[in-house]
Amino acid sequence: MYNGSRDGDEAHSKALPVSSMLWVRNLRRFIGSGSGLGSEALMELETKRILLDIFKEKQQKSAESSSIPSFYKKKPEDGSISHRVQRLAKYRFLKKQSDLLLNADDLDAMWVCLRENCVIDDATGAEKMNYEDFCHIASVCTEQIGPKCRRFFSPSNFMKFEKDESGRIAILPFYLYVMRTVSLTQARIDMSELDEDSDGFLQPLEMEAYIRGLIPNLAQLRDMPSAFVQMYCRIAAHKFFFFCDPHRRGKACIKKVLLSNCLQELMELHQESEEEVTDTEQAENWFSLTSAQRICDMFLALDKDMNGTLSKQELREYADGTLTDIFIERAFDEHVRRGKTGGGNAREMDFESFLDFVLALENKDTPEGLTYLFRCLDLHGRGFLTTADIHTLFRDVHQKWIDGGNYELCIEDVRDEIWDMVKPGDPLRITLADLLSCKQGGTVASMLIDVRGFWAHDNRENLLQEEEEQEEE
Repeated sequence: MYNGSRDGDEAHSKALPVSSMLWVRNLRRFIGSGSGLGSEALMELETKRILLDIFKEKQQKSAESSSIPSFYKKKPEDGSISHRVQRLAKYRFLKKQSDLLLNADDLDAMWVCLRENCVIDDATGAEKMNYEDFCHIASVCTEQIGPKCRRFFSPSNFMKFEKDESGRIAILPFYLYVMRTVSLTQARIDMSELDEDSDGFLQPLEMEAYIRGLIPNLAQLRDMPSAFVQMYCRIAAHKFFFFCDPHRRGKACIKKVLLSNCLQELMELHQESEEEVTDTEQAENWFSLTSAQRICDMFLALDKDMNGTLSKQELREYADGTLTDIFIERAFDEHVRRGKTGGGNAREMDFESFLDFVLALENKDTPEGLTYLFRCLDLHGRGFLTTADIHTLFRDVHQKWIDGGNYELCIEDVRDEIWDMVKPGDPLRITLADLLSCKQGGTVASMLIDVRGFWAHDNRENLLQEEEEQEEE
C-alpha cells in the first residue's frame, strides 16, 4: 500500500507540471497576440515595435557607412521636378506672407485710428494711450483694416515701449515700429524672391537686382540716367558685401543685410526732395547718386593709362597723395589679387578692390573698415603691432609732414601717444581687439597711414572749436 501510494503521488506530481506548462504557454500565446490587451496597451506595444525597427535600421546604416556622417545634400538640378516644386512652394509661401502685410492705405488708416482714440498729455502735449486705449484701438483697427493688423496689438508689444507714470505710451514710436516692421518684412520677401537657391544668402548679381528694383521707388534716384543704372547698382551692392560678407565668400546673409545700417542708409533716399538734404549729407551717403558719380570720377581720374585697373603709382595719387607709400604697398600685398601673368609688378587693383579700399578709408571707425586697415598695418602678419612697427609706419607720415612745411616732431613721442590712446592689454603689442575696444582705432589708423589724418588729430581742438562756431551761426 505504501509503495503504491508513493507511486501515485509521483505520477500526480509529474502530471501537474505538464498541465501547468500548457496553461502558461497558452496564456503567453494569448497575450502575445494582443487580443487580450486594451487599446492603450496595443498602441504602446506598436510604438515600441516601430521604434525598435527604426533603431535597428539606423544601426545597420551606421555599420554600413563610414564613421563620418553625411552633411552635404545636393541641391535639385534646374528644371527637375523637385526644383520646380521647391520654387512653387517658395512662391506660394512668400505670396501668403505678402498678403498678410499692411499696405500704405492700411498704415494711413491705423494712424487715423491712433490719433482719434489717444489722449493728449497736458504736460508735454504728446499723444499717448494706456493699455485700455491700446486694446480699444486694436478692435477698431481690426474692424476697419482686418485681422492682419491684430499681431501688432499684442501685450508684449505694448510692454516694449517706454511708459510714463500713468502707464501710457506715445503713439508715434508705436506707429514707427509698425512701419519699420512692415518695411523690413517686405524687404525680406523681395530679397527671398531673388534668392534662387533658397539658402538665405544673396549673391552679387541678386543684390544688384534687388537694388535695381528699388530705384523707381527711391525719390532721389528716379531721375538717374539709364546708362548709369548698372554701374550704380554695382557700386551700391558692393557696400552690402563689404559689411555683410566679412569672410569674402561672395554671398551676403539676408538676415544680416536687413539688420545692417546699409539698408537704412539706402532707404534714406526715399525723401521726396533733395533740397531737404544738404550737399554734405548727399556726399556722405554712399548710396546717393552724387556719391556714386564721385566714386566713378575718382577711379577714372586715377586710371591714367585707361586700362581699367590701378597700379601702385596711380593709387598713390588718391586723396591728393597724402597716403604713405608703405600703406599703398601693404594694401596691394593684402587686398589685391596677383595677376595671372607676370610677376609681382603686374599686380593691379581692379574696380571691386578699389571700392573696398575706399569703403575702408571712409569707414575707419567700423569693425569692418578697421579690420581691412589692420591687415595693412600688420607688416609681418603676426596679428599684432609692436613699437618697431609703429615707428616704421609713422616714418613715412613724418617725412610727408616735414615736406609739407610743418614743425619738427619726435616719432617716439607720437608712438607713446598712440600707446596711451589704445591702452593695449599687453603693454608690448597692439592687437586688432585693442584698437576696436579703445574706440579710437580709426584715429590711430589715420595717424599711421595718412599725413592729413595726423594733421587732423594734431589740430583736433581747433577743428572742434570751428565746428562749434559753425553750429552757433
